[in-house]
Amino acid sequence: MKVYAFLADGFEEIEAITPIDLLRRAGVDVCTVSVHASKAVSGAHGMTLMADALYEECDFADADLLFLPGGMPGTTNLEAHAGLCELLRQHNEEGKMIAAICAAPSILGKLGLLAGKKATCYPGFENFLGESDTDASVVICDNITTGEGPGAAYDFALDLIEQLTDAETAQRIAQETMYR
Repeated sequence: MKVYAFLADGFEEIEAITPIDLLRRAGVDVCTVSVHASKAVSGAHGMTLMADALYEECDFADADLLFLPGGMPGTTNLEAHAGLCELLRQHNEEGKMIAAICAAPSILGKLGLLAGKKATCYPGFENFLGESDTDASVVICDNITTGEGPGAAYDFALDLIEQLTDAETAQRIAQETMYR
């Protein structure tokens, strides 16, 4: 399984690092992708991550899941990348998995990808989801998984692991990391 995790300056560190770490522990191939001209991407709380690749270096044909962490202005910066928005549209049309957490589901809503679907997001961004919002911490609806915010990052990651691998692997990762 191949996951592309998109990073933009101002990303929420917990929402990016937790799923990336847990997916990799589960044996999922995760490529972090900077949507900027540099692989160094600064988080909303002062952490800088070195992405594995720049957006322009990837072709995404092997993507099983496209993952958008939230945070501000990270979400705004992801949304401003026209190539990423088109990639999300194409991926959705093919019925492939997309995951977004916190403010990032608003991007999916603005692109029309949540029409007729249930989703969740960080409080204050519900108006971008249209009529599809819910207050659950994680919502899986068809090919799209959304998470509410930083506190949901662990459950969100475990749900992604279960979808990409199986329930036993998600349970194993939860046990190995002492998640209760």
